[in-house]
Amino acid sequence: MKRLLLLTAILLSMGVVSQENKLNQGIFVSGEGIVKVVPDQVIIKSQIEHEGVNANSVKKENDHTADAILKYLKSQNIPEKNIQTDYVNLNKRYNYNDKSYTYVARQAITITLEDLNKYEEIISGLLENGLNGINGIQFKSSEVEKHKTEARKRAVLAAKRKAQEFAEPLNQKVGKAISISESSGNNFQPVYRMADMKMSEESGSQETLSPGEMEISVKVHVGFQLH
Repeated sequence: MKRLLLLTAILLSMGVVSQENKLNQGIFVSGEGIVKVVPDQVIIKSQIEHEGVNANSVKKENDHTADAILKYLKSQNIPEKNIQTDYVNLNKRYNYNDKSYTYVARQAITITLEDLNKYEEIISGLLENGLNGINGIQFKSSEVEKHKTEARKRAVLAAKRKAQEFAEPLNQKVGKAISISESSGNNFQPVYRMADMKMSEESGSQETLSPGEMEISVKVHVGFQLH
């Protein structure tokens, strides 16, 4: 009985080693797929800030502006899901010159516009309603997942081409894939720009936004058999 168990264990071990050797007898390459798309959304990073000697009045002034901005955005049919308060704070600031204190109230609001054509109008309306800070904008695509799928296909094909380039000088052919994995991490590159705070009376007719293109990339690692 002990000999039978020992023989079974040896056979199983040989099977595992054989499988490992089979996996090691191949070629392992990486490939990257890139899709360039024109963004169709813009995210505005805005901030409201007021400073004064009385904490209560400064906070009230900031709250009043925030209320006006939120009501304005809703009047422009911006969905609530596209309006997000990032933070609200009230800090004490010390002035070393005259050894006095002031209070600074801040509120950051992130606004997502699904229509790039409304950018100029919305920015102008925000400023008219008391917004006094724009930290930057970010372009996005509403079809990121669709473009990721295409990028994955390109990445796999790129890996296969690379494997074939390695195998050809060796007079070998690339067989079926034996392993595949995708690199983790951020695989799309949003475009950030700082917004210009100088707005003229005719800002609604100006074109100050240039979305350009954004890259969506996927990197994969593929192992192929060699024949």
